[in-house]
Amino acid sequence: MAPSARDRLVRTVVVIEDEQPIAQAVAARLRSEGFAVDIAADGPSGVALCARTRPDLVVLDLMLPGLDGIEVCKRIQNEWPVPVLMLTARDSEADLLVGLAVGADDYMTKPFSMRELIARVHALMRRAERSAEPVQPVVRIGDVELDATTRRVRVDGELVHLTPIEFDLVHYLAARPGRVSTREELLAQVWGYDVPSGARTVDSHIRTIRRKLGSSIVRTVHGVGYAIEEAHACA
Repeated sequence: MAPSARDRLVRTVVVIEDEQPIAQAVAARLRSEGFAVDIAADGPSGVALCARTRPDLVVLDLMLPGLDGIEVCKRIQNEWPVPVLMLTARDSEADLLVGLAVGADDYMTKPFSMRELIARVHALMRRAERSAEPVQPVVRIGDVELDATTRRVRVDGELVHLTPIEFDLVHYLAARPGRVSTREELLAQVWGYDVPSGARTVDSHIRTIRRKLGSSIVRTVHGVGYAIEEAHACA
């Protein structure tokens, strides 16, 4: 049996990327930050590598031979949920939304800043650690119930799947009913970083949340950010 992430002192990152110069550059930078890094060059070997090593985080390219990044992410999250940072050479919103829907926590469009990638990796690691901390057990937003203990979401009593980052985002807003949170605040508090290019990440996650839980659950305050109305949220 592979050791769990908690049993290891050195955190492990799996990089699944078929462009070897990019894969090697990302791996070298991650190793310089103290991570243990393994590389896979295609989808099937990436899934197998993750099953064998149970990494703390996966850096995953969207376009891969064998299995694309969407299918790889889906298989990884179904078996052993782990933070996933998706890389894509395409700027298609549809592709990004699908990636987020199957469990990617964040994405970056190529070409990207290596410094920003490292910042996001550290932020996702911190967020995963914070997810285990005790929080307000149950929050209700109209007919939506979020249970922070089990991290389950129900709409009218029916279970609805949210990715870990989607759950944390809704829970953060719902715990502050009536208050408008800027994109910068959400990036800092939910993702753990604050960079201008991250604003689209917040918008994309809000769209997937609305699709799953209802279009009116989160209110857009144009030019400012997002809020959940006080009348619709209760502990």
